[in-house]
Amino acid sequence: MFEIPALAPAQWALILGIVGVFAGVSIYAIWDAFHRDFGSSNAKFGWIQLAVMVPFLGGLAYLILGRKRGRKI
Repeated sequence: MFEIPALAPAQWALILGIVGVFAGVSIYAIWDAFHRDFGSSNAKFGWIQLAVMVPFLGGLAYLILGRKRGRKI
């Protein structure tokens, strides 16, 4: 099939750290959108869907733009 090239432990740590940050941003955006009131369920669903379908960029867009639109429940 295919062969995975050998990487040094520092390279694996860097890769896993970057993936962890990307996943963390998306998971936090989903969690935060779920716990906010946007006035309509369509807006809430749209932000959650964006964070799920476009993992890092959707979560980042929510944190920059969408978080201000909702209010804490």
